[in-house]
Amino acid sequence: MSTVIGWISDLLLLLGGFLCITGGLGLLRMPDFFTRVHTTGVIDTLAAPLLLLGLLLRMDWCLESLKVILIMVFILITSPTATHAMAKAALNGGQRPLVTDEDVGEKSSNR
Repeated sequence: MSTVIGWISDLLLLLGGFLCITGGLGLLRMPDFFTRVHTTGVIDTLAAPLLLLGLLLRMDWCLESLKVILIMVFILITSPTATHAMAKAALNGGQRPLVTDEDVGEKSSNR
């Protein structure tokens, strides 16, 4: 394996791992359901493909590489759809986003 590809793979794995850790911490700190759903959507859509791409660069081309590519495509297609469906279901179920007086004042002053 070329050292350049190894370095790129290491960088992608580190970046994906960092995003997973910071996304998990952000998930614990977010105040309401909608911001938590957004956080998990970003983690799934960005961190998982980075990790899979980093692993893919470490593999030789074989059937397992094709499987990793298909998993990556599946994640990129289904994660945003699932996140949107959960948020829409919560809205239809009567749950509302957390809005403070500061948020309302900022929106009205921008108009």
